Amino acid sequence: MEPNVTFTLDAFELTLTDIAAVDLEALHALSIGVGWPHRASDWQMLRDLGQGLAAVDEIGRVVGSVMWMHYGPDATMIGMMITSPRLQELGAGRWLMSEAMRRNEGRRLALTATRVARRLYRSLDFVHERPIHQCQGEALAPPDLPTPDGATIRPIGPDDLGAVVALDRSATGMDRAPMLARLLDEAEGTMLIRDGQPAAFALCRRFGRGHVIGPVVAAGDADAIAVAAPHAAAHVGQFLRCDTPEAEGDFFAFLMRCGLADHDIVTSMGIGREPYRGVRPDGPRRYALASQALG
Repeated sequence: MEPNVTFTLDAFELTLTDIAAVDLEALHALSIGVGWPHRASDWQMLRDLGQGLAAVDEIGRVVGSVMWMHYGPDATMIGMMITSPRLQELGAGRWLMSEAMRRNEGRRLALTATRVARRLYRSLDFVHERPIHQCQGEALAPPDLPTPDGATIRPIGPDDLGAVVALDRSATGMDRAPMLARLLDEAEGTMLIRDGQPAAFALCRRFGRGHVIGPVVAAGDADAIAVAAPHAAAHVGQFLRCDTPEAEGDFFAFLMRCGLADHDIVTSMGIGREPYRGVRPDGPRRYALASQALG
């Protein structure tokens, strides 16, 4: 990590420091301050997986953050870009993003933009906009649907990491192996097998206010529903969330029937090759994000 950088913003003198050196509870308080649901343990997982910067004021308060995860040799996912409310109108977000982009120069970039940050990212030349629906609520029992023709559903085990990584790479165009390995340590997973080969998967883990289903990778709605349904069934009556780019069709309708209302819309954006574009038009695609920060 580069040496600390100091910047004067209006009446504030801020120092950018390695996010790994910042008190975890201070980061947790920062996200709580803007209404984000991350637990301290969610922050720690992100710090374990990626790099980042924290903006600290002259009396040691953490007033901003930005993180990034390298996915393979040329792709970077930027996330956890937060500024405290008192600095949001002073350009702190642009300063943080400019530093993150400078430190990832030459790599293709991806992020998930909140409504209020989208204009900033557009001004920094992020394009490839695609809405992401944040679906969440108290889970209801999923509808009783038949398993897709020729398929079987089984739990994901430790030996399935290679298959999960290969499906995810085909769906996203990125090598996210370290992130997926970490998620498999913490998540329950389901895999759809067709003709003896893995064809779809879904993970579900603790996150924020409850649990999150994601990522979900499949080549069609029926397969995506088949791997997501066991997770919805396992959390009936509990808070459950799923962030999906699917705004219509059977998978989106399935989430609604499971009690996951369309709570908010954020935007997937990128610089360079369109992020999270499947390798083949008829192949697997991303039905649900791991999280908005992880993509």
